[in-house]
Amino acid sequence: MAQLPRVTEPAVDAGRRGQGRPARTRLPSTIWLFGLASLLNDASSEAAFPILGPFLATMGAPMQFVGLALGAAETVAVVVKILVGRWSDRLRRRPLVIVGYLVATVGRAVLALATHPWHVLGARSLDRVGKAIRSGPRDAMLSDAAGPANRGRAFGFTQALDHVGAAIGPLVASVCLAEGVSFRATFALGAGLGILAPLLLGLRLPEVPRVSAGSPATPARGDADPTGAPPARAPLIAYLVAVGLFAFANSSDAFILIRAGQLGWAPATLPLLWLGHHVVKAVTTAVGGAVSDRIPRWVLIFGGWLAYGGTYWGFSLATHRFHIAALLGIYALYHGFAEGPERAFISDIVGSPRRGAAFGLYHGVVGAAALPAGLLMGRVWDRHGPGAAFRVEAVLAIAAALLLGALALGGPLRDGGRSPAMRARLS
Repeated sequence: MAQLPRVTEPAVDAGRRGQGRPARTRLPSTIWLFGLASLLNDASSEAAFPILGPFLATMGAPMQFVGLALGAAETVAVVVKILVGRWSDRLRRRPLVIVGYLVATVGRAVLALATHPWHVLGARSLDRVGKAIRSGPRDAMLSDAAGPANRGRAFGFTQALDHVGAAIGPLVASVCLAEGVSFRATFALGAGLGILAPLLLGLRLPEVPRVSAGSPATPARGDADPTGAPPARAPLIAYLVAVGLFAFANSSDAFILIRAGQLGWAPATLPLLWLGHHVVKAVTTAVGGAVSDRIPRWVLIFGGWLAYGGTYWGFSLATHRFHIAALLGIYALYHGFAEGPERAFISDIVGSPRRGAAFGLYHGVVGAAALPAGLLMGRVWDRHGPGAAFRVEAVLAIAAALLLGALALGGPLRDGGRSPAMRARLS
């Protein structure tokens, strides 16, 4: 196999290091391509997702099956995420990213043909397998393309465009349902939007060269020690434990939309509710990613997870339509604070030669928790009502935030979650 190209990861600009600020540059075109692909893909995905719960309800599916269908789809993809992440450190990442977007689009097209709840489970699983194929390679390519000074900003930027697409999708679904278009026809239209993402990347996306570690004086935490000692795995393991605990709290957002429907939101207006949520997320995510290049990333993740727990406790108490609308705006703070920094944190503690595997493990842990999280939410909902189900998730999220804080203040993560510029400023 031909040796994949590598370049040296740039250190912080020496001229600005004394000022304690990272070298700020324009984001490269590769980041824009990933952002546009995310926009198109999420416009496709979110045209289907807000109406997936009502669609299952028309088939008579109980809440526990909704949890099974949405959680199992993530869990099916776990092994794929881990394996593809490891393979992407040895193979070209570009084809894996393109194939992943294509497989996900096929899964959404299958929804248009579903006539039984189990068909939805199969279609959703195919969608999630596509995400599993692309996630690790894409995040590793994005990290290498952005460079050390702009990783948080790059992840935040792509997530922001992701949320712009996620705002467009519900608008499309709302217009379709208001005009009397069927669920299945709406799913088919969403799949048509989704096919544009792999087409765009297939035509324009270059293969991003891997980067090697920075200067020997300031190696990335996940890179080999200059003395030849093996890289420390404790920070990654500790971080994934905290991420895994939070993932048990992070059940499918479909439960929020189902609860909104119970409190008076009509199926045709649910996508509009979801649109407003994603507009707030698009703004806050871009800001959160950029801020994480300047302060410890774990602080933002900690705040985002606490916001999640507080919002879910609020959902447990909601009794009116406007309660759901207000809480969804606050819920967007979790995404704004945590989404970009969560992934950039991986780049800070794992060197480039292993980032594909590390991102595969990260996405694998999140996916592995999806099934038990969904089943737990659905089972508690069926037995004790929605209030109890949301409170259980809130407690788990707050516990995960406290664990992360303890690991960052006095455990294996105390030196992690800082951008290269910040480490240089503190040295």
